[in-house]
Amino acid sequence: MTYATLDSSLHHILATLLLTVGALLPIVDPLSSAPLYLQMTSGLTPDERAAMAKAVARDSFLLLLSCAFVGAYVLDFFGLSIPAVQVAGGMVLCAMGWKLLNRPDVPDALARATAAEAEIGNLRRRAFYPLTMPLTVGPGSISVAITLGANPHRDVRSLFVTAFGHALGILVVAAAVYLCYRYAHALVRWLGDTGRSVVIRLSSFILLCIGVQIAWNGIHAMVVATFPGSAVG
Repeated sequence: MTYATLDSSLHHILATLLLTVGALLPIVDPLSSAPLYLQMTSGLTPDERAAMAKAVARDSFLLLLSCAFVGAYVLDFFGLSIPAVQVAGGMVLCAMGWKLLNRPDVPDALARATAAEAEIGNLRRRAFYPLTMPLTVGPGSISVAITLGANPHRDVRSLFVTAFGHALGILVVAAAVYLCYRYAHALVRWLGDTGRSVVIRLSSFILLCIGVQIAWNGIHAMVVATFPGSAVG
């Protein structure tokens, strides 16, 4: 491999890394999800919550990586479209946002239930659903990851260089998820009880709105694809 080829590959990797982080991080937005994460792990000890944050970050990395590498092929195999993923995922986010929006401020019963689940070894399962999907990696980020990985490549070298750049970018996003969730308690402590309640309610409402918007984006895309002359806003 010549110096020019190596320089071109490094530039391609950096460009792909920045594109991946720039496309995924604002949608994943772990900073905004941190109060919700803390609320949903309210029955865990600090050590268990830290372990959960690591598990969620790891699962987020693997899920986004899988979507970027094979997501488009899986959708084609089952005859599914990205708008269908958006509609289904948006509905799940709506249900989660509504549930969190109506959750009591002091969820004693929830804390006891969470502690009981921890005792019987269900933390690993809860790390994936609902904490990783759909709270952290929702239909929006899944759609973006699939889109990033669906671009054609000129040759095998371009394929591997692009894949490496995507992997590094997704790793950066997963690291941001871990840091925001790992230290979510510090943010909430700084806000205080009243601030925490306000942020959780606001975040829950925003999550509900995001679910509605994602579902509507999918419906709109389906309508436009079915009726090309449609002027649905």
